[in-house]
Amino acid sequence: MPTVNELPFSLPDETELSRLATELFHAPPGGGTFALPAKPPLGSALRAGVPALSTSLPGEAELKALLAAASGCPHPLGAPLPRSAEPSFYFLNTPPMATAAQAFDPAAIRRDFPILNERVNGRPLIWLDNAATTQKPQAVIERLSEFYKHENSNIHRAAHELAARATDAYEKARETVKHFLNASTSEEIIFVRGATEAINLVAKSWGRQNVGPGDEIVVSWLEHHANIVPWQQLASETGAKLRVAPVDDRGQVLLDEYGKLLNSRTKLVAFTHVSNALGTVTPAQQMIQMARRYDARVLLDGAQSVSHMRVDVQQLDPDFFVFSGHKVFGPTGIGVLYGKRDVLDGMPPWQGGGNMIKDVTFEKTEYQPPPGRFEAGTGNIADAVGLGAALEYLERVGLEAVARHEHELLTHATRLLRAIPGLRIIGNAAEKAGVISFVIPGLPSEEIGQSLNLEGIAVRAGHHCAQPILRRFGVEATVRPSFALYNTHSDVEALAAGVQRIASGARRL
Repeated sequence: MPTVNELPFSLPDETELSRLATELFHAPPGGGTFALPAKPPLGSALRAGVPALSTSLPGEAELKALLAAASGCPHPLGAPLPRSAEPSFYFLNTPPMATAAQAFDPAAIRRDFPILNERVNGRPLIWLDNAATTQKPQAVIERLSEFYKHENSNIHRAAHELAARATDAYEKARETVKHFLNASTSEEIIFVRGATEAINLVAKSWGRQNVGPGDEIVVSWLEHHANIVPWQQLASETGAKLRVAPVDDRGQVLLDEYGKLLNSRTKLVAFTHVSNALGTVTPAQQMIQMARRYDARVLLDGAQSVSHMRVDVQQLDPDFFVFSGHKVFGPTGIGVLYGKRDVLDGMPPWQGGGNMIKDVTFEKTEYQPPPGRFEAGTGNIADAVGLGAALEYLERVGLEAVARHEHELLTHATRLLRAIPGLRIIGNAAEKAGVISFVIPGLPSEEIGQSLNLEGIAVRAGHHCAQPILRRFGVEATVRPSFALYNTHSDVEALAAGVQRIASGARRL
C-alpha cells in the first residue's frame, strides 16, 4: 500500500469532499451528508466589521494531513470523534465570526482620517464638533480624486466614455444611498445640496400643492431652524397654521401633548430624528404612527441620526426623510431627500432647467419622472460619488458598533462633566445620541469654546441654529461637544480636564 506522500493528488470537488468527510468522521445528525457552507455575503461580512470568510478548497498539504490522520484512526468510521480530536477544517467546523463590537478599533479608525493628524495651537487636534460637520476618511478623499482624475464629465446625455463613467458613478451612489436607507427603489432617492434644501424642496413642491388656508403643520420644540423656517414661510403664504409639540424638562417630546395637536386639519408633521442641540432621540416610529391616524404626511429630519444609528425608512415609514452628506463623513454641498414613490409622483418640480425635462416646446414642457424631475441642471456629481464612498465606509465599520462606541463615550463624558461644580447639562433625555450641551453660569459659552480651542479641542459654542429649544431651557447659547466613531475616551478626558481648568480659573477670579 503506498504511503500518503506517494498518493497522486488532484483536488477533489465539493461533492467528493463532502463524501470524504462523511466517511472519515460521521454523518450529521438526522442522516444526510455534509455540505460546504456557502460563502457569506460580502455586505453582511463588511457590516460585521470583519473580512468575508474564504471558501476556497483546502490545499494539498491539508488533504494529505487529513488522509494521514484517517489511515491510523482508531475510531470506527461513522462513530463520533472525541471532542479533542474534532477536526478544525473550515468546512467541518467553522469558527464563529468576530462580532462588530470585537472588531471595532477607534485607534485604527482614526488612522483613516488624515485631518486628525493636525495640530492646533501646538496641540493634537481633538475634533468634537461632529454635529456641525464630520471629518472625511481617506477612502472618500481618494474617491473624489479618482473621479476628477478619471471620470469627470457631465452625466446622462453624452455618447462618450467619460460621460458613461460619470453616469455610472453617480447612479451607483444613488443605489448606495438606497441600500443605506433601505428604500424600496433608487427612484425614491433625490440628490440635493443638503437637508436644508431637501426640506425646502418639500415645502415648495408638496407644500404649495397640498397645504391651504386652515390647514395645520406640526413641528416640535426640538427643531433646527431649517425645519422651522420653511414651514413658517409656507404657512404665511397659504394661510395655514404652525403648531408646536412641547418637550419636558429633560428635552423629550411630550407624546400626549403631541397627540392632542393632531387632527383632521393636520396636513404635515415635520420633526427631527435626533436633536442637534440636545442629542435627544425622538420616538420617531411612534410619532409617525400617531400622525398616520389622521392621514398626515410626515417628514423626518435625519441630519443628526444617519451617522449614529441604523435608519430603515421602510420600517420607520416617513413620507420624506432628509440628511446632509457632510454630517455622515461625506463632502459638503451634497445631501439626500428620500420620498415615497407615490408621493413624489404627484409632486411638481420646484426648479426648472435642463436634466429634469422630457420634452420642451414654447407652448408646454413635459417633465421627467422622479428623481430626475427634482434634479434640475448639472448636479453635484463628484460629491454625490463621494457621499456614496462615505456610506460604504460607514457600512464597513458597522453602524451597530458605532452606536455602542458612541454611547460609551456619551456616558463617560456625561459622568465627568457632571462632576464639575456649577456645570449644567441642558437636555438629559433617556434616549440620546452622542451630543452634550452645557453651560457654566458666569462663563459665556463662546469664551469656553475659545479657551478649549487653545488646547486643540474643537467644540461648537452658540445657539446651534436651534434658538427655540435653548430658550425653552432659559439659555441663549451652550457649549456643545459631539462625538463620532473616531473619538476616543482620551478625547473625552481631555475635554473634561479642559473644562475643569476653565471653570476653576473662573472661580478663582
